[in-house]
Amino acid sequence: MIEQQIAIPTKAGAVDTFICHPERGGPWPVILFLMDAPGIREELRDMVRRFATVGYYVLLPNLYYRHGPGTVLETSALTPDSAERQRMFTMMDSLSNAMLMEDVEALLGFVDNQPAARPGPIGCVGYCMSGPFAFTAAGTFPERITAAASVYGVRLLTDAPDSPHLLAARIKGEMYFACAETDHWAPLPMVEALRAHLEQTGIDFEVEIYAESAHGFAFPQRAVYKKESAERHWERLFAVFHRRLE
Repeated sequence: MIEQQIAIPTKAGAVDTFICHPERGGPWPVILFLMDAPGIREELRDMVRRFATVGYYVLLPNLYYRHGPGTVLETSALTPDSAERQRMFTMMDSLSNAMLMEDVEALLGFVDNQPAARPGPIGCVGYCMSGPFAFTAAGTFPERITAAASVYGVRLLTDAPDSPHLLAARIKGEMYFACAETDHWAPLPMVEALRAHLEQTGIDFEVEIYAESAHGFAFPQRAVYKKESAERHWERLFAVFHRRLE
């Protein structure tokens, strides 16, 4: 495997980005992997490597780069009412769909000039706080992002003027939503309202409820990790990206 840590220029500075792709046989289809609220850590890099091993050029940008290059959180300190947890929510709430679309545009421009990255359709996956960013990206760049997934994504359908569901009808590719049955951050009534809205758009989508699973089920280092559900989510993502990117 080839691994790199690169600072990619954006309108707001430079986003430090972990990149991984196979050593042989490229160029490879591109996947943007958007982090969850606790930020960049080895757990996420391992998930990126899993994508790369099956034949993708994967980028994992540090979405908190506006707070300083290399910004990370001490995940062991993210206990209830801790200062580090409050710092996480402060940084998470500082992001917006518009800011992230500027970042995605910069990342797309970067991969266009990388020999190991295959020109053509691109995939995007977002977890937790980045589920709505992946959803928004699919609607903002419909000609480029032809496969996108939200895994226990939050704020997918809200009353905000930039709610990602408002762009859903623009999506030309395939959109997949993996939703936990138990999720305080993305409750089932919101998920069902989203499903009803998407059915009216005519786009290619799937909303799947993961029974007996809680928010965060796909992360191996979380207490709520559920192996059966995590492996199913990998199966679904590989299938979506294979259909749309290869």
